[in-house]
Amino acid sequence: MRKKIIFVYPKLFTFIRTEQKILSEEFVIISKNQNWTNKFLLPFNLLQQLVFLLINIRKVEIILVSFGGYWSLLPSVLGKFFGKKVAIVVHGTDCVSFPEIGYGNLRIPLMRWFTKKSYQIADIILPVSESLVYTENNYYSEETLKFGYTHHFKNIKTTYKVIPNGLIINDWKLEKNNKEPNSFITVMTDEQIKRKGGYLIIDVANKLKNCTFYIAGTKTIKGVEVPENVICLGRLTPDELRKWYNKTRFYLQLSNFEGFGVAICEAMLCECVPIVSDVNYLPTIADNSKLVLKKRDPDLLVKLVNQISSENLDELGQQARNRIIENFSVDNRKQLLINTLNKI
Repeated sequence: MRKKIIFVYPKLFTFIRTEQKILSEEFVIISKNQNWTNKFLLPFNLLQQLVFLLINIRKVEIILVSFGGYWSLLPSVLGKFFGKKVAIVVHGTDCVSFPEIGYGNLRIPLMRWFTKKSYQIADIILPVSESLVYTENNYYSEETLKFGYTHHFKNIKTTYKVIPNGLIINDWKLEKNNKEPNSFITVMTDEQIKRKGGYLIIDVANKLKNCTFYIAGTKTIKGVEVPENVICLGRLTPDELRKWYNKTRFYLQLSNFEGFGVAICEAMLCECVPIVSDVNYLPTIADNSKLVLKKRDPDLLVKLVNQISSENLDELGQQARNRIIENFSVDNRKQLLINTLNKI
C-alpha cells in the first residue's frame, strides 16, 4: 500500500498543484486548503489546522510542509509528539529578512518565531537552493549582505537537503518563431517591483532607446515615468506568457533576492537568453558568467547588454533551453523528493 502523507501549504499556488501531482504518484495525500495570507484569520486558521491534524495524523507516516511560517509550527510539534516524520520545503521568503526592500517573512517578529521553532523541530529541511541555507553578496550595496535561515537562526541543527525546483518541460514548448531583435521580457507583480529590479529596468530603458522591454504581471511601474519602450503587459495566462517568451530575445532576472527563479527557467525553455543579477542561485541557473550583472548599476547593465548582443544569440538560447531540460525538470525533482521522503 502507498504511504499516506499530510501536505500543508500556505496557499494553493500553481507550483503547489504541481507538487501535489508528482507526489500523488507515490503517496496518498491528505491536505486542507487554507489561505494563510490574511493575518486577522490566524487564530481561526490555527484552530482549523489543529482539528484537521488531530483527525488525520494517526493515518499518516510523513508530514510535508511547504514554506516555513505560521502554518508550519503545529504540524512540526504534533508530528514530533505522535512520532511522525516532518519535512519542510523552504522557498525563499521564509529564509530572509531584507528590510531595505521590504522583503522577507523573517522581518515579522511573530512569523520569525513560528518559523524558527518549526525549523528546529522538523526532521529535515528541503531548500530549493543552497542559497537559502546561507548566501552573501555585494550586488545590492557595497556592504556585504548575508541571508539564509542559518544566518538568521544561528542554532538550527536540523538536517537539510537541497532539492531544486522542477518544471514541466512540455508546458513551455519551444515555438520556432523569429525572435524580436533587442527585445527583453521580465515577470513581476506590483508587489515585486522593488525586489525584482523594476526600477533598474526603467533606468536602462531610458539609456537603450533602441530596445523594447516587456514587463508581464503588472500594468504599470508606480512612482516613476515609464518610457515608451517599456510595455507593461499586465497579468498573463501561462499560454500567453509562453507566447511572449517565444518571441522575445532576452529574459531579465535582476532580483535583489531570489530563492530560486522559476520564471527565468520557463523563459530559458523558450530559448530566451537570461541576464541575471549576481545573487542567490541565479548565476547557477544561467550557468554562464557572461550573463551575470555583478552590481545593481544601470551603466554596467547597458555595457553587459551590448557585450552579450555581439554573441551568437541563437546558440546562447539553445544552451539556455538545454540547461533547464538537463538540470531542472519536474522529473528530477520528483525522484529526489520521493526518495528523500521515503528515507527520513
